[in-house]
Amino acid sequence: MENKIVYKVKSQQEFKESIARYLFLLSAMLSVIFILLISYFIFNGGINVFREVGIKDFLLNSKWAPMNKPASFGIFSMVIGSILVTLISSAMAVPIAVFAASFLACDCPKWLYKILKPTLNLMAGIPSIIYGFFALTFIVPKMKDLFGGTGMSILTASILLLIMILPTIISISENAIRSVPYSYYTGSIALGATHERTIIKVLMPAAKSGIFAGIILGIGRAIGETMAVILVAGNQTRLTFNIFKGIRTLTTNIVMEMGYASGMHREALIATACVLFVFILIINFTFWIFKRRSERI
Repeated sequence: MENKIVYKVKSQQEFKESIARYLFLLSAMLSVIFILLISYFIFNGGINVFREVGIKDFLLNSKWAPMNKPASFGIFSMVIGSILVTLISSAMAVPIAVFAASFLACDCPKWLYKILKPTLNLMAGIPSIIYGFFALTFIVPKMKDLFGGTGMSILTASILLLIMILPTIISISENAIRSVPYSYYTGSIALGATHERTIIKVLMPAAKSGIFAGIILGIGRAIGETMAVILVAGNQTRLTFNIFKGIRTLTTNIVMEMGYASGMHREALIATACVLFVFILIINFTFWIFKRRSERI
C-alpha cells in the first residue's frame, strides 16, 4: 500500500515537472518566433530601398532629403550621431555604474541602502519622456550658459542618456556581485588582500558575466532611446563630430517622419530600422566574443 502511494506521488510530481518543462520550452520557442517575425517584417519592408538606392549610398551618403526631386536617402550622418551619443553616454555610465554597484553590494550601510535601492528602482521605471522634459528644462539651459548655442547637442543627449541607463546597469551589476559566494571574499582577505583589492580583483571578475549583461542592456537602451533624445539632440541631419552641435539619431529620424511618410520615404525609414537592428546584433555579438575571451584568461 505504501509503495503504491509513493509511486502515485512520484507520478504526480513527474507529471507536473513535465508540464513545467514544456511550458519553459514553449516560452523559449515563442521568444525565438517573435524575433524571427520582427526580423522578417523589418527586412522585408526595407529590402526595396537597398535595391533601389544601394547599400553603399544609403549607408555612406550623409544627405537625407526624402522630399526633394530627386529624393536623397542617406543616413550616414544619423549613423554617426547614434554612435557618438551611445559611445559617450556609455563611456561615462559604465565606470560610474560598476563602482556604484560595488558600493551598494559591499559597503553601503543598511539605512542608506533602504533609501538608494528604491530610488534606483524608481528611476528605472520613470518614462523616458519625463527624463526628456527634465533635460529640456534643466540640462539644456545649463549647457547653453556654459557652451553657448541652443544647448541642444550631442553632449546634452549623452548626459541625458547617462542618467537614464545608470539604474539598469547598477541594478544588474549589483545583483551579479551579490551572487558571488561569500567564500571568495573571505578567502581573499585571508590571503592578505585588502577590502578594496578584493572587490576589484576578485568579486568583480567573478561577477563579470552579470556585469556584461547589465552593460549590454544599458547600451541597448541608449542606442534605442527616442522620445527623450528628440527633445535635446537638436534633430539636425548633418555630419559632425563636434559634441557641442546638434544631430539627429536613427531612432529620432524614424519617429519624426514615419507619421507622414509614404512610398519610398516610408521604406527608407523601415530600412533605417534594419540598420538599427543590425547595430544591436553587432553590439551583442561583440560583447559575447569579449566575454568568451575573458573567461578563457
